[in-house]
Amino acid sequence: MDLTDLTVADLLQRLTEGSVTSAQVTDACLKRIAAADGEIHAFVSTADAATAMAAAQRIDARRNKGETLGPLAGLPVGIKDNLCTTDFATTCSSRMLETFVPPFDATCVAQLRAADTVLIGKTNMDEFAMGSSTENSAFAATRNPHDLERVPGGTSGGSAAAVAAKMVPFAIGSDTGGSVRQPAAFCGVVGLKPTYGRISRYGLIAYASSFDQVGILARSVEDTALVLQVIAGHDPLDSTSLDAPVPDYIAAVKAASEAKGEPLRVGLPREYFAEGLSDEVRKPIEALIAALKDEGHKVAEMSLPHTEYALPTYYILTSGEASSNLARYDGVKYGYRAKGKFDSIIDMMQRSRTEGFGKEVQRRIILGTYVLSKGYGLGYYKQASKVRRLVANDFTQAFTQFDCLLHPITPTPAFRIGEKKDDPITMYLSDIYSVIANLAGLPAISLPCGMSGKLPIGVQLIGPALSEDRLLAAARRVEGTIAGNALLQT
Repeated sequence: MDLTDLTVADLLQRLTEGSVTSAQVTDACLKRIAAADGEIHAFVSTADAATAMAAAQRIDARRNKGETLGPLAGLPVGIKDNLCTTDFATTCSSRMLETFVPPFDATCVAQLRAADTVLIGKTNMDEFAMGSSTENSAFAATRNPHDLERVPGGTSGGSAAAVAAKMVPFAIGSDTGGSVRQPAAFCGVVGLKPTYGRISRYGLIAYASSFDQVGILARSVEDTALVLQVIAGHDPLDSTSLDAPVPDYIAAVKAASEAKGEPLRVGLPREYFAEGLSDEVRKPIEALIAALKDEGHKVAEMSLPHTEYALPTYYILTSGEASSNLARYDGVKYGYRAKGKFDSIIDMMQRSRTEGFGKEVQRRIILGTYVLSKGYGLGYYKQASKVRRLVANDFTQAFTQFDCLLHPITPTPAFRIGEKKDDPITMYLSDIYSVIANLAGLPAISLPCGMSGKLPIGVQLIGPALSEDRLLAAARRVEGTIAGNALLQT
């Protein structure tokens, strides 16, 4: 038995029974990373083997003593490199923060430590979470475990690749416009973006503060629920954290696994099945829709009429927020400072930012500075904010008729490394199906749904705000439909 083949749920059961130890699981993950990550580059940094094994052995010793352990005790986890960690550098895969070691943990990292996980390393990402392919990392491009010539998606490509390559049973990412769900689709794993404010953003290095949200990558809906139960909830350190009750996600998924329940009311946004969707993605999703109808679910076409404005609205707003958030990296207090003599403080800042930021980050800062500049802010940022509200209103109307919406998460399977890197417009279009959930702040989950050759295909479900329990239950039922259909098994 290869322990890296097991899911979070399976490992927790075996750890509780005592048939395996945390040291054995951690050792198996470290060996898988050593064997595979030289080609995949899922991690920016990994724990020293002795340190990780010592942490796992301490958990095993406590378990043997009968002590009460955390709900994820003994499980290794990968953390996206834009979440602060006291024992690893937090670089955002950028030269700007290459040597930055935070003095505190992000709240979700602290919660995972309290749950007795073993932090195995920091996963690679597009620099400052700007990109769709994890090619924009300052250190190395991450490769898709299913085809090393393809991208894993972005910006949480390292987290998705680490889970898909079985280096860790689950990983944490962040999602600004699809950065958990798109790589989950490309790598054939489950990716959850919760409601904005459901998981604390404290310690998540900001790209676009009104969009960024911590998310989860795992191998099943059940695994996702197990992790969400640990890191969801109000955090007084985060002013955007929602002070709302946390449902029992694990029970919701278990109930969905054991009983059919009422038929789901599933909406199919016609805008996401139109021109631009490849046949490789369309065919398995249409097969899933047919299977859902055969099972008695109420599946119907509907419209999100402001969808056509979603992508430009997203890039105007996020670039504006990025321009503001990244102004702090000026070469003065922390982060990268250019070497040599300077003519002035302006010269020092300019050279430091030019050398410290990659091209894509520079591009978005410049765009964001323009849309916020005097004479343009009202015409661009303020107008885009109004359109954002219209997009959210479309969903409010839709959820009066449907439990969830179902549609593709990407227009194509994973594309080749380098294929879109020099064409930013084409790269941005990779996010055309994913940004809308972030604009509206809604929970969304990507599920593996068939294959195109050896490349995974993903399907997305979106639910109302703070409906993660119902969304996960619906996703578990859809996951069961996929598993029962020979055409859709991955």
